[in-house]
Amino acid sequence: MKIALVQLNYVIGDIEGNTAKILAEIAKAKDAKTDIAVFSELAICGYPPKDLLDYPSFIERCETGLAIICEATEGIAVLVGGPAWTGLQKGKKLYNSAFFFADKKLLRRIDKTLLPTYDIFDEYRYFQPNEVFECVEYMGELIAVTICEDLWNLDDEKLYKVTPMDELYGQKPSVMINLSGSPYSYNHVEKRRNRMQLNAKTYGLPLVYVNQVGGNTDILFDGGSMFINRMGEIVEECEFYKEDFKIIEWDSAKIYEDNHQEYYDYDIGLIHDALVMGVRDYFNKVGFKNAVLGSSGGIDSAVVHALAAEALGAENVKAITMPSKYSSTGSVDDAKKLAKNLGSPFSNISIKDVFDSFNETLAEEFTGTEPNVTEENLQARARGIMLMAYSNKFGNMVLNTSNKSESAVGYSTLYGDMCGGLSVIGDLYKEQVYELARFINRYGEVIPYEIINKEPSAELRPDQKDSDSLPPYAILDKILYLYIEERKGWKEIVAMKEEGLDEALVRKIIRMVDHNEYKRFQASPTLRISHKAFGFGRSMPIVARYNH
Repeated sequence: MKIALVQLNYVIGDIEGNTAKILAEIAKAKDAKTDIAVFSELAICGYPPKDLLDYPSFIERCETGLAIICEATEGIAVLVGGPAWTGLQKGKKLYNSAFFFADKKLLRRIDKTLLPTYDIFDEYRYFQPNEVFECVEYMGELIAVTICEDLWNLDDEKLYKVTPMDELYGQKPSVMINLSGSPYSYNHVEKRRNRMQLNAKTYGLPLVYVNQVGGNTDILFDGGSMFINRMGEIVEECEFYKEDFKIIEWDSAKIYEDNHQEYYDYDIGLIHDALVMGVRDYFNKVGFKNAVLGSSGGIDSAVVHALAAEALGAENVKAITMPSKYSSTGSVDDAKKLAKNLGSPFSNISIKDVFDSFNETLAEEFTGTEPNVTEENLQARARGIMLMAYSNKFGNMVLNTSNKSESAVGYSTLYGDMCGGLSVIGDLYKEQVYELARFINRYGEVIPYEIINKEPSAELRPDQKDSDSLPPYAILDKILYLYIEERKGWKEIVAMKEEGLDEALVRKIIRMVDHNEYKRFQASPTLRISHKAFGFGRSMPIVARYNH
């Protein structure tokens, strides 16, 4: 049996476009004399469709697309994901389903059993869980078809009472096929591979696993579709971050040899590729071609500039440096050098007169007060106004350049440096930003070494340094990671003696994180590369009084 793993980049809601892509791959599979072509979870509509699922017209269009696909299956079988009406009087209206078409007929519809409702997932909001377990018979083989989460309930920390493969295994299938929509995070690649390998070893069955690829707003899909032999060894694996098409010539009597590449649980190269893909897909799918960003001569804007240039083409990324009277000549020169290295258009627009005008206008209201963070924020907001004006005039989307460390503790200004249509590095801690900069420079200087080596500063007052009010980023990032990703309270963090963290400092940082939730609530979409990004995946109350 020849099985095609078809790994595609779908656009949510573009049912006609997705249908056309699927049809093209079916034609390719037919030309290769393939028996089954396997696509990913909810391929017909893109994943996750969210509240589009509430519109009957949306489901009807999905049905139309699936009917067209069915008509194209003469001489071939196709497994493709899409929503389906339950027809139930009680319960949810929809199933998350896999449609097994063969010879222009629906041979079987398989509904998803385990509906994740955690982190960025909210499937139980829309779908009814499956309660019927039946393998599909095709070409003399019994096939156990599951959908994404259905293969994850397999260790000592089970989230669900039912394990679908336990139910299907009793029917003696000869192969497993899983249609997946599994997002990327830097600690998920190996976890996912290990879990799929564990399934193959546990049931003694080969596994065909098909994931999607591409960026859908903040969620990034890395692909990594694979074929695993019955011993749990990865025989074939699709490209990461690219559409791919691989054919497996599977024989139930054959044992295949391990042939996969090693990836580390944390791989800065995969993070880089995820962000480049995320920027490119966000612009392509929203309909923008050009970007603009504030280039300060600092590490954050430099990394965002380099990533955007790779994703969109350097000529399509406008860099604007906006010095104030506190900006150093070196920072302006570094920003200019970066634009030259990349080949991007560059402008120098001083905000000195704008800032002075703000101060003069507010002078009477501010009589008797000393300059403080108010005046610092005026500079950030002046820059935000400049960027948004350029965006309005020329149609470039503003890229936000804040990192996760700054966003966590509130070192970003509402309606100032927080402006933008997309946050590119908002899920990277400061130390990770430096690591990514060094990776970008792996073949030679792209980001000027002066930017990487200088001490971080917002340059909003004389001789300002980030270290004036924050601990070194190596320490800050450690506390933030333990609190945000690991969800440890201050007592647990301080009790970790090997970390050597001061109680007063830990409690201060956690208070800052909690206090600035209202800012993050208003932030632009952030490309997710961790397992606990700010946004939908970390849903915290703004109004709360809780001492962690």
